[in-house]
Amino acid sequence: MMGGTPACPTAQLVLRVFNHGRDNGHLSQSSLITLYQVAQSPTAPLLACTPIPAIVDSRCVGLNFCTVSMAQSEAVKEIVSDQTRVGWIGTGVMGQAMCGHILAAGFQVSVYNRTASKAQDLCSKGATMADSPLSVAQQSDVVFTIVGYPSDVREVMLGEKGILKGLRPGGIVVDMTTSQPSLARELSLAAKERSCESIDAPVSGGDKGAKSGTLAIMVGGEKNTFELLAPLFKCMGNATYMGPAGSGQSCKLANQVTIASTMIGLVEGMIYAQKAGLNVDTFLQAISGGAAGSKSLELYSGRIRNRDFDPGFYVNHFVKDLGIALEECRNMDLALPGLALAQQLYVSLKAHGEGALGTQALILALERLNNIKQ
Repeated sequence: MMGGTPACPTAQLVLRVFNHGRDNGHLSQSSLITLYQVAQSPTAPLLACTPIPAIVDSRCVGLNFCTVSMAQSEAVKEIVSDQTRVGWIGTGVMGQAMCGHILAAGFQVSVYNRTASKAQDLCSKGATMADSPLSVAQQSDVVFTIVGYPSDVREVMLGEKGILKGLRPGGIVVDMTTSQPSLARELSLAAKERSCESIDAPVSGGDKGAKSGTLAIMVGGEKNTFELLAPLFKCMGNATYMGPAGSGQSCKLANQVTIASTMIGLVEGMIYAQKAGLNVDTFLQAISGGAAGSKSLELYSGRIRNRDFDPGFYVNHFVKDLGIALEECRNMDLALPGLALAQQLYVSLKAHGEGALGTQALILALERLNNIKQ
């Protein structure tokens, strides 16, 4: 029948699936394949009055509009530098170096940063500038994000011009921001609703690790997607699969808890050595090969000695991370007094207007506490 609703139940279903795909941004060549599959399905007449989201959910009827057709036909099946299109959102201290390794490996990369000038160096190396996260997603098979705060992650992913508005079915988004495990799980579900995958993959290693491609990458999400992404992770460092969505973020928070107390120990040890009349450089050399040796000592002791507080990782962002960790502790009825103390010391730096310094600036808080002048 022309100009109205088809009388045939199967035709009604096909029309509804077509309209749903069009209205939700799924209309593509694979959508037409899906329409054919729906029409051929023996369950089609029974589904004529079923809500489309229920049809999309294979748990309801065994016919998943997105994953059966679109994801299977369009999903990223292999990461290859001359075929896989990569998007990158967030080109700050860490992101610029990390994305640079992806470019150096020969991948086609589109980038977006709120402050466009911070992405110019990457563009000079071959990246293409996009004007929104949506635009990046439309040009990409895999999109990486590393932004500041959970609110930024939410906006970049779910906003009106967010990634999930533009990422095609079968696409993958990898959030490398340190954020909330609960948000990572929410994003994973939101991505699956669009037949995409969202992976949480926060990193540790600071700006030096980002520049040298030796970051520790902690990954949560589907294991097969983690394995698929291995060539991209390898460009940036060493990736470890931690479990389902949110597990990467939980691992990173535990990492931050460990670093927080380690940094206090390092700074207090240096202050003690100075007050005791030791040569602090000799002290650091003496302990570096023993049980007190640590990555924090390796990365930050020299900077502290040189009064170099340029950020490898911002105090502001560390305060955010430790705050998220404390929130998680409250949710788990977990008492971690060392974490609470570290967070307060870093908050004091922020209160003194030092939030844009690197985390090694912790020594300033301890010097003030002890009335030590430099």
